[in-house]
Amino acid sequence: MIDEVDQRMRAWVGRVATDAPVYLGVPDRDSLERGVCLYLLELGPAPMARPGKRGVLQFTVCYLVTVGADTPERAHRLLGDLVFAAMSDKEIEVDLSPVPAALWAGLRSVPRPAFRLRVQVRKDQPPAEARCLSLVGRAPSPSALLGQVVGPGDVPIRGAWVALPSLQLSTRTDAQGHFQFPRVPPARSLGRLEVRAEGEMLAVESEVLASGTAPLIIRMPVKEDG
Repeated sequence: MIDEVDQRMRAWVGRVATDAPVYLGVPDRDSLERGVCLYLLELGPAPMARPGKRGVLQFTVCYLVTVGADTPERAHRLLGDLVFAAMSDKEIEVDLSPVPAALWAGLRSVPRPAFRLRVQVRKDQPPAEARCLSLVGRAPSPSALLGQVVGPGDVPIRGAWVALPSLQLSTRTDAQGHFQFPRVPPARSLGRLEVRAEGEMLAVESEVLASGTAPLIIRMPVKEDG
């Protein structure tokens, strides 16, 4: 993001001083003849976001602006042009307070006419709804619960009573021992399945329903006729 601001400021200088090269390094003695020096001095907080801008992260960058030229007069003229151009740009905040001598000493540079300008760096955040999609997802759609009730030797049991008590649903098996509940929630939320046949009752818990194959094969512990 800051590198994008660097390029934007280079272009801004280019519009004001068409013939001057732009340098982003330290304003030392070697940069005196390099034209306009934009030295990234510090980062700072941005003003409070306006209402409706909560999805924007932002801070400010501060550049120290110095100018070098072949003559002092040309450097002074270019420096004034840059100050006035920055003042007329609503995206730039101009700071004309004196640059502390300690700063020049820290940069190992001789003091020279300079000013500071601040520019905001922004990054849009995705909407909260978009960030939650991967966590929430879609609600599972109702599906059919299919099964078969069999006895010893996997012989189908006709007329077995099959119920989902938590949903108050019940049905009977057909001649092949098959049963069906056309539209029910996911297996883990069904509660238990109860099957009654030939005087025996078998309960199948929801965990078993969820881990089983479809259609379900329910083997009843009924006694063989003998």
